[in-house]
Amino acid sequence: MVTTIAPAKTQQARPPAFAQCAGCHSTQAGKTLFGPSLAGVGGRRAGTLPGYAYSPALKASGLTWNAKTLDRWLISPKKTVPGTKMPFNGIQDPKSREQVIAYLLTL
Repeated sequence: MVTTIAPAKTQQARPPAFAQCAGCHSTQAGKTLFGPSLAGVGGRRAGTLPGYAYSPALKASGLTWNAKTLDRWLISPKKTVPGTKMPFNGIQDPKSREQVIAYLLTL
């Protein structure tokens, strides 16, 4: 479980494992694709980005995105928030997941 990743001051290079995220998520602020933009995701409360129709389950989850919650989410979104509409089975490789989290926290 990743618990020690702190937000970096400069954006990191996009890790290869992020390719599966990029199919549905933009990293540009205000640009929604199939999923919401991931720009500024670190520290944001789940289900609150304006302009995206989140599932009621995610809106009610009470999660705030940080290294710990992103790690749980990226292992299994459906187990972390039952009822989420995110059709993603997770990133099982811990190193790949850690790289994606570190990247997300720089956006």
